[in-house]
Amino acid sequence: MQRVGNLTRMAAVLRQHSCAPLSRWQPLVKHMSTHEDPLGIGQAPPSHRGPPPAGKGKVPRKWPIFGVKQIILVSSAKGGVGKSTTAVNLALALRAVKPSMAVGLLDADVYGPSLPKLMNLSGQPNINDRNLMIPLVNYGIKCMSMGFLVDEADPIVWRGLMVMSAIQKLLRQVAWGDLDVLVIDMPPGTGDTQLSIAQQVPVDGAVIVSTPQDLALLDARRGVNMFRKVDIPVLGIVQNMSHFLCPNCGHASSIFGSGGAQDLADEVGVDIIGDLPLDMDIRTLSDEGKPIVVAQPESKQAESYRVLAQNVLSRLPEYVDRFAPDTHAHTREGEGKQ
Repeated sequence: MQRVGNLTRMAAVLRQHSCAPLSRWQPLVKHMSTHEDPLGIGQAPPSHRGPPPAGKGKVPRKWPIFGVKQIILVSSAKGGVGKSTTAVNLALALRAVKPSMAVGLLDADVYGPSLPKLMNLSGQPNINDRNLMIPLVNYGIKCMSMGFLVDEADPIVWRGLMVMSAIQKLLRQVAWGDLDVLVIDMPPGTGDTQLSIAQQVPVDGAVIVSTPQDLALLDARRGVNMFRKVDIPVLGIVQNMSHFLCPNCGHASSIFGSGGAQDLADEVGVDIIGDLPLDMDIRTLSDEGKPIVVAQPESKQAESYRVLAQNVLSRLPEYVDRFAPDTHAHTREGEGKQ
């Protein structure tokens, strides 16, 4: 501290980006103090690298993710609306309505990953001989998350460049194999991560998750407008926590209001493609790492997610003409867990 007249001035100099968050992966981390390789795993093979850097003032060229046919973003411009729970159950419901479908799930929230808990996965990914991370698998879904690389209580205190580089690694330097659909659980907001993914990979559609209250709908409108600015089709709006189902009598109460999501959908010209309740079973099972689509496949709540999955598929170019849902097929709990 230095006294200057009547003022007190404090100066701090940040000399490097390293915050050493990747403690569980420490044997594999070599030079995470650089924003070019924050995960410290080196370069991907040529087939898995992104496009060459764009020239100054130019938009990056979109480059497919090796082996991935379709990419769906699950987004909300506001946190706390149940986006991650929706993304997980949507991924599982896609397999439930079309069991032959290979589905992957990417948690793009670097600062607050929730996929490990929701999918009951722990441990860290191995690296194969091509220098690719091998995704963890449960319920038949291949998963990748920053949460696999850090201890649960460790914060990730990174600048934007490091986050963007980490996102590129999580997208491209993963041995996804052949996927029909990759569901990406986006972080809340409309910032760097959203723009980076939207500009660098070919996205087939975005699903906007919102709750019925006015504040959430205001942010949902921003989300719709953001995706339209970057030429990503908005497949529809999911109204989450639309009503509370009493566990004793089954009565439905619109705790957060009603009608707002439909008004927004009409205003921006998209459909409501999912209507999901505020339900105790969804919450408790999610906390246990047992998504309701696999834990209670015959429930009305699971059926709501399968309806959402059918609506999403019917709006994807590859499935719009030939999608044939199989609503009786359900993913078995624990299938494919590693």
